[in-house]
Amino acid sequence: MNLSNYREIVTKAVIGKAKKTSTSNFSLEPEEKANTVLGCWVINNTFNGANNNGSVLITGSFDVNVWYSYDNDTKTAVSTKRFSYSDKMNVPLKNDTTLDNNSEIIVRSLKQPTVTNVDVNNGIVNLTIEKELGVEIVGNTKVKISVEDLDDDYEELIDEEEEETIDNEINNVNEEYLDTEVVDK
Repeated sequence: MNLSNYREIVTKAVIGKAKKTSTSNFSLEPEEKANTVLGCWVINNTFNGANNNGSVLITGSFDVNVWYSYDNDTKTAVSTKRFSYSDKMNVPLKNDTTLDNNSEIIVRSLKQPTVTNVDVNNGIVNLTIEKELGVEIVGNTKVKISVEDLDDDYEELIDEEEEETIDNEINNVNEEYLDTEVVDK
């Protein structure tokens, strides 16, 4: 391997990628004492990832809407509450790279938060919510490439104007030039 035939290119690339599914429990106390949960959904999931001493700390929040019955199941209402969450992810990095302040952290929701279990205990609604987040870390990395010396593979183009001038000069050549006598001075 001749090192002069290789070059290193520094570029941005994905240097780490991971996903994590997490399940969390939350409680919501509606204005009225809930008897039965009739429906439950999660909306407005927002999140952000940041470097936290070499690992990724994801902070986020979402709104939970709970449709419930009360007053011995004779009336219904909807209660909404915003919940915050944080998840720490130790993303394995490739090729001895490190997570630093120049690294870009991209967080994606791979599975939107959904309620997997709900129950009512003494008027308080207890929720189990599952979500899956993916993280990509983009940073500087080096790529080694092989360099080959290639011949000049460009086609030479001649402008039409130049071609016309050359044609005119060819047409104006004195064909008897070689037949004439050279005179010495």
